[in-house]
Amino acid sequence: MAGKVTLIGAGPGDIGLFTLKGYEVLKNAEVVVYDRLVGEDILALIPETAEKIDAGKESSNHTIPQEGINELLMKKALEGKNTIRLKGGDCFLFGRGGEELELLAKNDIPFEVIPGITSALSVPAYAGIPVTHRDFVSSVHIITGHQKKNEPIKIDFESCVKCGGTLVFLMGVSNMKMIMEGLMQHGMNKDMPCAVIEQGTRPQQRKVIATVETLVEKSAENKIKSPAIIIVGEVCTLSNDFDWFSKLPLKGKEIIVTRPKERQGTLTEGLKKLGAHVLQCPCIRTDSIMTKELLSEILDKAKEFEWLVFTSPAGVKAFFEELKKNRLDARCFGGNKFAVIGKATGEELMQYGVFPDIMPEEYSGRDLGKLLADTAKKDEKILLLRAKEGAPEIVEEIQKAGLEFEDMAIYKTDYVLDDKTGDMIAKKLNEGSIDYVTFTSASTVRAFVESVKCYKDKFTAVCIGRKTNETALEYGFNTIVSQSATVSSLIECIVWDCES
Repeated sequence: MAGKVTLIGAGPGDIGLFTLKGYEVLKNAEVVVYDRLVGEDILALIPETAEKIDAGKESSNHTIPQEGINELLMKKALEGKNTIRLKGGDCFLFGRGGEELELLAKNDIPFEVIPGITSALSVPAYAGIPVTHRDFVSSVHIITGHQKKNEPIKIDFESCVKCGGTLVFLMGVSNMKMIMEGLMQHGMNKDMPCAVIEQGTRPQQRKVIATVETLVEKSAENKIKSPAIIIVGEVCTLSNDFDWFSKLPLKGKEIIVTRPKERQGTLTEGLKKLGAHVLQCPCIRTDSIMTKELLSEILDKAKEFEWLVFTSPAGVKAFFEELKKNRLDARCFGGNKFAVIGKATGEELMQYGVFPDIMPEEYSGRDLGKLLADTAKKDEKILLLRAKEGAPEIVEEIQKAGLEFEDMAIYKTDYVLDDKTGDMIAKKLNEGSIDYVTFTSASTVRAFVESVKCYKDKFTAVCIGRKTNETALEYGFNTIVSQSATVSSLIECIVWDCES
């Protein structure tokens, strides 16, 4: 039984411009044939179980020729696979989507097309250029600047000049000189404003504003390369006033996030919203070691321990997921009080319908230990539910107060960064392209040093708390520390450092 092929336009690169419908279909893919221009963040949405096929094409270097892509899509569909063709921009705007459907239609293969946001409109918007404006032009014309191999460029320059609208040339960087000369030869004013925008909508976006006469020279000076689009028209004069993207506080900054993969979202998204280019470097993974037997043991102890203490969201999740797995809930703890190390742990606890009784103002093990020492009565017992090799600070404070406690491991932390990613990160660090590396725990610092070898320390380590900072300093890192142990404070710390 034949499967189905879905052509999905992935947009210009920013994951926020990927359509909801595209995402809904992509997450059920069994095979994904993707292009070179699809954003890294969008590729990360592909299910791990899906077969991923790189069909990226760039000038004179085709991983798979177009005819081969067409046949591949039919072949996978005939195998009964839910096959996705993931294309940069929009499928039907110079994306050769129509060619890919011809063979499918001829062989009665079911297919669907999900349009994508085209770079012809979105990239100028990210550079502060409205392609139409009542004070300048009332039309926009989208033209391919690419020609078939060994064939002359086919552009009706005379019509382009006469139309009087904004001209947007896609895939035209390699033919920029020919395009600019063609426009001037057919009557365009050599002083007509124009722009070229590289890596549009992505954190690496760069632009050059010039005139038709000077664009080639200025682009060469700035080493502009593909992917880039060219815009010609008076609307380019609005770029400096309307360019909101380049003014984002972290625009152009390259930042590594080292948190566990399952907890990267809030930090990564916050940094990206401010313009940063984020590299995922999940150095550690937290794995639950909860079992039915261990849960039973904890529940028995909970009857004689007044306080249950969690020092991380991972611990809360490990414990309560095992509780749920055994069809139990918070009613097991009618008489217990709960303490958490900080806001994120407290929020995770509240997801399971339990509100923390105490949480220190400073989110650290030492401060939580001091707060417990001040709050718990002398005859109240404390049960710590945390990592297998937890930091000693909280225990030291409880011992100082003479309180009775027990320390139980419910999850473990492993170093998980693969050699390929480690080598890639080391290369970038040695090139000096990394501005910041974020650390949200002492274990992420140790894992980073262990996993990413042979690099030069050219970055600033951004630490979420005192203990994390102490560990980073032990390795000789240049550090800055967030005011409080929260993701928002960590981001504010980076912004403040950039602006100071």
